[in-house]
Amino acid sequence: MNELKMPQVGASRSEIVANWQPENPEFWEKFGKKIAKQNLVISTIALTLSFCVWYLWATIAAQLNSAGFNFTTDQLFTLAALPGLVGATLRFVYTYMPALLGGKNWTFISTIILLVPVVWLGFAVQDTTTSYATFMILTALIGLAGANFSSSMAYIGNFFPKSEKGTALGINGGVGNLGISVIYFLAPFAMGSAALGSVFGVTPTIIKGNAVYLANAAFMWVVPLVVILALMTRFMDNLPLEKPNPKNLVQIFGNKHTWALTLLYTCSFGAFSGYAAALGLLVGKEFPEIPFASIAFVGPLVAGALRPVGGWLADKINSGTKVTFISLIGLCASTALIAVGVDMHNFPFFFAMSVLTFVCCGFATGATFRMIPHVFGNPLLSSLITGFVAAVAAYGAFITPKIFGFVYSMFGNIHPAFAVLLAFNLVTVSVCYWFYVRKGANMNV
Repeated sequence: MNELKMPQVGASRSEIVANWQPENPEFWEKFGKKIAKQNLVISTIALTLSFCVWYLWATIAAQLNSAGFNFTTDQLFTLAALPGLVGATLRFVYTYMPALLGGKNWTFISTIILLVPVVWLGFAVQDTTTSYATFMILTALIGLAGANFSSSMAYIGNFFPKSEKGTALGINGGVGNLGISVIYFLAPFAMGSAALGSVFGVTPTIIKGNAVYLANAAFMWVVPLVVILALMTRFMDNLPLEKPNPKNLVQIFGNKHTWALTLLYTCSFGAFSGYAAALGLLVGKEFPEIPFASIAFVGPLVAGALRPVGGWLADKINSGTKVTFISLIGLCASTALIAVGVDMHNFPFFFAMSVLTFVCCGFATGATFRMIPHVFGNPLLSSLITGFVAAVAAYGAFITPKIFGFVYSMFGNIHPAFAVLLAFNLVTVSVCYWFYVRKGANMNV
């Protein structure tokens, strides 16, 4: 890369971006901070919309059979899991795209693609002859939205000095994660709105005596997506980033901390994304008497809101390790107690422990991402590892619903699934302690 120069007062935006040097205090205060914050705001909104689309299917799935479709429980859990599988797998590719095509360019491309499944799904749910195979394709396309997390997180951190990366990544990821809560909160209102149905030309379905406009939940995202695409053209930039090469990949995969951090983040974000994807169906099976749709947003809202707090707290006490470790211990406890709530058939207790799970996940996800740039000082490696870690963790959105569906079909109850999840959480706590907490680890991250 060319030697960086200090821009002069009145320099163009393109000149400032071409000489990006956030660790230079003078540059940061005079030029960098404003541009970085603009990129962060647009990136965060775009990522929030991506999460809304990624979990769009989860808000509709539980109502499909009542709307005239005829899918088995295992088929519904599979469809709920497929966006997670696609999103997680493509995150490995999306991680590298900002460096290859430009962060602004790739954010625009990856966002405009989402209009395809959003519009298609709106028409598909109005036709009860739509096949299971068609919904498989649709949910796979919805999964593209989940891949945007890796490219967004791998890119946006490059705008900020190391001392502010934890907070910036926490805001981008945390507010982005709030998209799950947003879709869970808005979808019931949208699906019950005759006025919105009239605007979109949606034919209602009668479910339990009420007119339900399933397609509204999809169509309502078209305008926000178009608006954010327009804002990207004005307020985002393509930073000059070093291109990844095979040598970088060898450095990543040959480092033990890559795998340790991947496990830590998979435990927290995997639990968050997987549980958010499966919770509606789980409540429908275990507590069919509960009208869960109206409160489904609470857990994801808590987790998303606490993610930036986790990053900020880690920056504040200069230790992502402490925040992560305590949060993972809490996650072990809440996982076990959720199973107790199911066993007692006590929904208030079950729901409280579910929210506690989201609390622990929120703190842990923000703190773990703060650890990465401190473990790996090289900006390129940190960026690539951030994307890789996010990619692996996203499989939680696929694995958790599949575990639930498989366990129900094999055992007729959910308890073995929570036993597996608890065992995984305990292993993760042990790894966190060994690599980062114990005195002999010599890691202050």
